[in-house]
Amino acid sequence: MSTFILAFVFFVTMVLAMAVGYLVQKKTISGSCGGLGALGISKACDCPEPCDRKKARMEREEARQKKIAEWNKDKII
Repeated sequence: MSTFILAFVFFVTMVLAMAVGYLVQKKTISGSCGGLGALGISKACDCPEPCDRKKARMEREEARQKKIAEWNKDKII
């Protein structure tokens, strides 16, 4: 049982250390290679056209932006 408690305390300590590191540096955790952005790849797949779910999400975002623009246009202040 003491091994379990010791391991639990160790992991909690590591999580707290990472949390403090994030708060101090405001930097997210990243891999050693820097991810896809370091390779100049903008997206994970090489599809010429976005999938239906992404198209729907883009349409919703575009409609939202239009509503915000219309609201800002009619704003009194």
